[in-house]
Amino acid sequence: MGAEHPGAVRREAILQRLVTAYIVTGLLFMLAPGTLLGAWNLISISSRRSLGILSPEWLQAHGHAQIFGWVGSFILGIGFYSISKMARLPSFSAGWGWLSWILWTCGALARWATTLYLWHWRVALPISAALELIAFLIFFRTVSRHRPGGPKRQAQAWMIVAIGATLGLLFTLTANLGAAVWLSSRGASPALPHLLDQRLLVLSTWGFLVPFVWAFNARWLPIFLGLADPFERGLLAAFAINTAAVATALAGYLPVWAALTMIGSAVAAFSLHVFEKAEKPAKIQGVHPGFPYFVRGAWTWLLVAAGLSMWAVAADRNGGIWGASRHALTVGFVSTMVFAIGQRVLPAFCGMRILFSKRLMFGSLFLLNLGCFLRVSSEIPAYEGYGTEAWPILPVSALLELTAVTLFAVNLGVTLLRPPAHLTKVERKAPSGKLISTEYHKSLSSTFWN
Repeated sequence: MGAEHPGAVRREAILQRLVTAYIVTGLLFMLAPGTLLGAWNLISISSRRSLGILSPEWLQAHGHAQIFGWVGSFILGIGFYSISKMARLPSFSAGWGWLSWILWTCGALARWATTLYLWHWRVALPISAALELIAFLIFFRTVSRHRPGGPKRQAQAWMIVAIGATLGLLFTLTANLGAAVWLSSRGASPALPHLLDQRLLVLSTWGFLVPFVWAFNARWLPIFLGLADPFERGLLAAFAINTAAVATALAGYLPVWAALTMIGSAVAAFSLHVFEKAEKPAKIQGVHPGFPYFVRGAWTWLLVAAGLSMWAVAADRNGGIWGASRHALTVGFVSTMVFAIGQRVLPAFCGMRILFSKRLMFGSLFLLNLGCFLRVSSEIPAYEGYGTEAWPILPVSALLELTAVTLFAVNLGVTLLRPPAHLTKVERKAPSGKLISTEYHKSLSSTFWN
C-alpha cells in the first residue's frame, strides 16, 4: 500500500477531531439533560400517579436535549465528516465546522437551562433558537456544496431522502425560532402551548429524524446486513408519503397523518428489504453478533409507533397512548438505531478505532429495548386508567433506559480514548496457544466511502 499524501492525512485528522467533538457533545446531552432528566420526570410522575404534577417546562427541556442536543449533534457531526469525505471538498475549512459546533452546543445548552431554570427566559429563549439555526445554516452551506460524482450517484435515492431530511431540520429550526420569539413576547412561560408543542414534535420526529434514519439505512444496511440494494422508487414514495403525513399533521388532520405514517413506514421497510432474507452474510466484525437483529427490531418499533398513533387518534384521553407512541418512535426506533449503527460506524469515523466492548454493546441495546417495552406497555394502562398496577413499572423502565444509555456512553467513551486501529497490534495464535504472528489493523475507511 502506497503512502498517503501528507495533506490528505492532515485533512483526515482534522475531520476526525471535528466529528469526535460533536459525538462527545451528543453523549453528554444524552446522559444528563436528556435521559437523566427524563428518568427523573418519569419517577416523579409515577410517585404521584399523575402527569399533571410535572411542569411542561421540564418535559420540554428533556425533549429538546434529546432531539437536538443528542441526536442533532450526532447528525451534524456525521454530516460534516461524511459530506466532506464523499465530496472531497478541497476548500473545506474546519473553522466553519468548529464555529457551528460552538453555536449549536451553546444554543442547545441555553435552551435546556432557560426552560428548566427560567433565567431571563424572554431574552435567552429566542437567542438560543437563533444560535441553533445559525449553526445549522453553517452546516447547510457546507452540505449544499456537495455534488454527486456521476450519473449513478445522481440516481441514488438515499441522497434525495437525506436532502429532504436536511430541509426538514431547517424547517424545524425555523419554526422553533418563530415559536421562541412568539413566546418571549406573549407567553406566560417558556413552555410551548400543548397544540403548538405537539405540532413541533411531529415536525421534529417524523419531519427529519425518521427520514434521516431511512437515508442512513439505505446507504449502510446493504453493506452491514448484506441486504439487497434498496428499491429506490419505493423509498422515494415512502419519503413522499411521510412528507405528506407531516403536512397533514401541521394542518390538524391527525387521522390522515396517522394513517399515512403507517403506510409510509411499511413502504420504507419493504423498499429497504429490512425483513427479507439477507443476500450476503452480515458484516459483524468488531460488533456484537446480535447487531442485525437489533436493527430489524428498531424497524418493528417504527411500525408499532405508527400503529399506536392510529390508536391514539381514536381513543387517547389522558396522553398515555400518545406518550407510548412517541416513546416507541424516539427510543424504540431512533435510539435503538443510533445504538446499533452508531457503535458500528462512529469508532471508525472518530479515528479508525475498534469498539471497546461487544458485551457492552449488547447490554446497552438489550436494556434499552427492555426498558422501552416496559415503558410502552405500562404507560397506556397507567395513564389511561386501565390498570393502576402498571404505575410501579414506569420507574423501572426509566432506570433500565438510564443504565442502557450509560453503557452506550461508556462503551463509546472508552473507545475514543483508545489508540486508533492502525496503531493497535493484533496477535494471532495457533490452536495450541503459541504466538505465530503480530500485525496491525488496516484502515476501515473504504467500507464507508467506496
